[in-house]
Amino acid sequence: MTGVPPSEIESPQTGSAAQIEAFASNPALFAVLQQGARHMIELYHHFPRIGRLVAAQQKWLLTQAAYALHLQRNPADPLSGITASRLLDIIGEFGAASRNTATAFLAELLAYKLIRDTPKSPSKRSRPLEPTEISHEAMMLWFRGQMRSLDLLDGGERVARLEANPELFRRAQPIAAKRLIADRAWREPPPSISCFVWTEYGGLILDDFFSRIVNAVPKDGYHWVEDLRFAELSTHYSLSRTHIRRLFTRAETLGSLGWQDRNNNRNKIWVTVSFVEDYKRWQSIKFCALDQAFGEAARSIEAENHASETTAPGAPPSDL
Repeated sequence: MTGVPPSEIESPQTGSAAQIEAFASNPALFAVLQQGARHMIELYHHFPRIGRLVAAQQKWLLTQAAYALHLQRNPADPLSGITASRLLDIIGEFGAASRNTATAFLAELLAYKLIRDTPKSPSKRSRPLEPTEISHEAMMLWFRGQMRSLDLLDGGERVARLEANPELFRRAQPIAAKRLIADRAWREPPPSISCFVWTEYGGLILDDFFSRIVNAVPKDGYHWVEDLRFAELSTHYSLSRTHIRRLFTRAETLGSLGWQDRNNNRNKIWVTVSFVEDYKRWQSIKFCALDQAFGEAARSIEAENHASETTAPGAPPSDL
């Protein structure tokens, strides 16, 4: 068995190093991440086409950016919202995708009926688009699952607050999306993680793989995955065995994982501590961005409510 040293992940822009470290060092994080991975697998079962589509980092970034554009659409401006040029403005600024990639991605979403033309658009040239109902549902369930993970980490009540006021989602998602897209540490995870997520469907396989780790605390210096079969993964996710084998071969070449006995016990896999720590820290960047975005959304709503109350007819004069 061979290991790899812990990856050096750049200081993220989504929050202070201390905040990221607080998430990464939370004793409950490993179990929460496994629960979150299982939730992503459940979402795949409900939305297999969407699950496969966004299971690569580049398309995940494009999806979040496109949805943020939709939520920030100005109803008074029929040309606002999702367009290829606006999507490219967000993504292209950080080199996350090319113009051709962004255009092809929107065409793919249109073909799968995950987005559609905005009704009564006055311009065919800019072609404003909007998500379909299934895309709304999938994004909302994803966001709710992330809030549940945050609640499990700190005992918060974000899910209850979200259900009471969906406006929190509409305000928080664009904030978090833009921060994560701008954060190189999130866009470009360490090699142990990127060898999965920067490959088609790799994020889906990574979620499944992480959910199968049987020991949160290293045993004999490693984490372990038992009874994993490529044939099972291939059937479950409708992927070729060759593609799945290629993903694990890349991780094995990096020294992140390997088989205990390749000849006699190929289904028992060891996983390095550094691989798990890389995954925990990378996910912590996302949690920090989402936590901050939720807080900002809540404060903006509270400020508007307060302003409304203090300016309502018959309200006492404000001290400000």
